[in-house]
Amino acid sequence: MKKLILPIFLVGSLTFATSCGNNQTKDSTEVAENKNEQKNDQKEAATNTNINTKDDQEFLVEAASGGLMEVELGQLAKTNASSPKVKEFGARMVTDHTKANNELKTLAASKNITIPTTPGEKHQAHIDELKNKKGADFDKAYMSMMVDDHKEDVSKFDDEANKGNDAEIKAFAARTVPVLREHLQMATSVNDAVKGK
Repeated sequence: MKKLILPIFLVGSLTFATSCGNNQTKDSTEVAENKNEQKNDQKEAATNTNINTKDDQEFLVEAASGGLMEVELGQLAKTNASSPKVKEFGARMVTDHTKANNELKTLAASKNITIPTTPGEKHQAHIDELKNKKGADFDKAYMSMMVDDHKEDVSKFDDEANKGNDAEIKAFAARTVPVLREHLQMATSVNDAVKGK
């Protein structure tokens, strides 16, 4: 009996030890989504009703990560861009997205939704891609990215505004869509200007 217990104990210990080390590689959006899932499970257990807000939560987590990226890239544009138009666009991104991020943070807190405090893996990759670019190379890469990013943002925010489940999150998305559309128009115009260089 003792011979049988020892190997089982060792296998269990090894399994536990290896699973503990894997959590360090998760990015901030995964961590936030996992916390929200745990909160949902607790809510459902407490009220015994299925609250269909998972999509709304995922929207807020993704929007928070994207907003943080916009601010960081906007700050980068102030130092790495050569075009005054690109610098101006970057400054506008810092102002508008900081405002939206603060509003999003307050909304998430009121809903007990955990949002990331740093850009998630996908958004961090965009930041890393542009960090070492300078001058005209930065201008072209940044503005091209901003056009693509704002097309995606307009689509996601529009979708949430029309199809979301939570009235307050829908309202936040609806208020933000016109600003994002304006950003997309600005980005397209500046992108066309720097592409010609």
